Order: sequence, then structure tokens, then C-alpha cells
Amino acid sequence: MRIIIHALACVGLCAAFAVHAGAPQSDKASALRYKWRDGQGLPHYSDSLSTEALKYGYDVVDARGITVGHVERQLTPEERVAARKVADQRAAADAVAQEQHRADMQMLNAYPDEASFASAKQAELDNLDGAAKTIRISLQTQEKALSDLLTRAGDLERAKQPVPPYITERINEQRNIVASLHARLDRLQVTRADAQKKADADLKHYRELRVAQQQQNGG
Repeated sequence: MRIIIHALACVGLCAAFAVHAGAPQSDKASALRYKWRDGQGLPHYSDSLSTEALKYGYDVVDARGITVGHVERQLTPEERVAARKVADQRAAADAVAQEQHRADMQMLNAYPDEASFASAKQAELDNLDGAAKTIRISLQTQEKALSDLLTRAGDLERAKQPVPPYITERINEQRNIVASLHARLDRLQVTRADAQKKADADLKHYRELRVAQQQQNGG
């Protein structure tokens, strides 16, 4: 903010100097004076800029005693770094806001009414539901295969026969497959719940945008 104020003050000074540019040379030196306060708050006046005035910031005063411009004090290196950081943060926030505005406008243009927007969101949820259904079907098949292997191994053990290594290996593999499908289904269910929350929030945001747009258009 101080950087912006400094720039505006410089513009004001340029305008003030331009007004006095047409005055006779003898009047120019006394036309403008500089006023500032030191570290103790005491006022100072001078016909020329001093290091102290630059340090504390100063006002430009015309021959009638009217302040025609102000220049902020010089920033320390640390303050300049801090000011630059704040400016960068504001620029980043502005960029995010502009991107959000573009996304909002694209959404409003893509979906002319709430019904079409809600339908699109429901289609996204339906896709997740379809994927979950596919996993459940596969899980049932794999669990059946595992159950058959375990039954076979159990029959052999009850018959006091050794369980072949390949059956034991297949049982372990089948257990890993079933566990993997369960994990995928759990993750998908979490994703589905998050998608539902986002769809609800997006629909609420869409409604707010439509209301704002109607108010802006006088509707």
C-alpha cells in the first residue's frame, strides 16, 4: 500500500510542478517548500529536500501554505521485502479470484438453468455408483472363489490328507485379491461421499450465482 501511495504522491508532485513550470525562474525556488516531522514529531520546513525529509516522508507546500502533495518516507530494506511479499500475496489472491470468476461464468454459460446443472452433477454421482457396483460384483465373484478354495482345503484336512502347496498359494493370492477389492470399494465410497458434498455445495453456489446475475440484470 505504501508503494501505491508513494506512486500516487509522485503523480501529484508532477502535476504541482507542471502548474508552476510557467512561473518566472525567480519565483520557482520559493513557490514550493517541503514540510516534515522528525522522529520526535517536531515539524520542519525547508526550501530543498534533505536526507531527514526523505527518511520521515514529507509534504509539498505551495507559496500559500497549501499542501499540494505528500511523499511517504523511504522504506527500509526489510520493509521493502515485506511490502513486496504483501503485494505478491494480493496479486496471487487477485489471480485466484479472477480464475474463480472465469469458472463461474463458464458454468453459468454451460448450464442455462438449475435442472441442467443438477442433472450433470447427478451424472457424475451415477458414474461413481456404477463403478462401485462393478467392484461389488467382482468382489462377490472373488469371494466365492476364495470360499471354494477354503472348502476344498478343509475337505482335505478333514480327510487327513495334506493340502497341496498350490492350493495354499492360490488361497493366499485370492485373499489378497479380495482384500484389494475391499480397499478399492472403501476408497470409492469415501470418494462418493465427498462428491455428494461437493455436488451439494456446487448446486448452492450455482443458485447464488443465478440470483446475483438476475439482480444485476434487473430481474
